Amino acid sequence: MRYFIKLAYKGTHYHGWQMQPNASSVQEVLTVALSKLLKTTVAVTGAGRTDSGVHAREMYAHFDCDALLVAAPLVQRLNLFLPKDIVVYDVMQVDAAAHARFDAVKRTYEYHIHTTKDVFENDGSFYFWTPLVVSKMNAACELLLKHTDFECFSKVQTDVGTFNCVIFDAHWQQVANKLIFTITADRFLRNMVRAIVGTMLDIGTEKISLADFESILASKDRNRAGFSVPAQGLYLTKIEYEL
Repeated sequence: MRYFIKLAYKGTHYHGWQMQPNASSVQEVLTVALSKLLKTTVAVTGAGRTDSGVHAREMYAHFDCDALLVAAPLVQRLNLFLPKDIVVYDVMQVDAAAHARFDAVKRTYEYHIHTTKDVFENDGSFYFWTPLVVSKMNAACELLLKHTDFECFSKVQTDVGTFNCVIFDAHWQQVANKLIFTITADRFLRNMVRAIVGTMLDIGTEKISLADFESILASKDRNRAGFSVPAQGLYLTKIEYEL
């Protein structure tokens, strides 16, 4: 039987979601916890890969187990077993062919920036004090929606088969001393959101124009795009399925 897990985590102390040698990952911690509690070796497959230091307010994963599991007690036991920076919200039985990664149709990320010094924000937001023209950054969001090839925002050494993504929504919102960038797409390339945000900060500080932004998108050249903003401000916030 196949089960989906709905969880969240603060990524500060993890080298991303994906299991890797000689580094702590969310996938590894969750796999160990499930295997011990279920007294069998469990393989956990995530809905995607978050990079080192990136957070997830909503993540899904799946695993297979022969036993019929009751959600409430398993969730309670998992949360007692897991460290304080990982929480499981639900465990649900799904169709045997359901896949946490391949069946996801939309993913949403947020990037958080605080514009005045705040010692309580540093673990979950990027401090950027230079004044920004947010209207121009939102105009750049409109340009994003007209494109599907985002090679210019992708990590250079990557094994993906295509750089095409469909972006459904992208916008900046100011809330008090914070700026929040929200973007929804069918898929994301490695480092894509952080590179988009870094490039849009160049627009907001008027280092580059909207015409420059269009040219960067057409170039497919990562070297022409802006810097990658730090990981601590990035959150995976929603994953949508049509199961």
